[in-house]
Amino acid sequence: MAVKIRLARHGAKKRPFYRIVVADAESPRDGRFIEVVGTYNPLPDPAEVTLKSERVDYWLGQGALPTHTVKNLLKKQSISANAE
Repeated sequence: MAVKIRLARHGAKKRPFYRIVVADAESPRDGRFIEVVGTYNPLPDPAEVTLKSERVDYWLGQGALPTHTVKNLLKKQSISANAE
């Protein structure tokens, strides 16, 4: 089972809000997930990102691969995303 850290879209039309989730790679984007590890709100001028850094580190240590967007968010929050 390949595990990914990725975004799940929530919010209304034209008002996106994302949860950063740990999910099986074969699950649908907004479908089943293992754990919510943060949120991302792109609407405010400086976008708001909240993370449970200890849980993100745990999942990265277990071999979860972040998507490109999540990897960029982790870099901005200064959490090492060693997996490429």
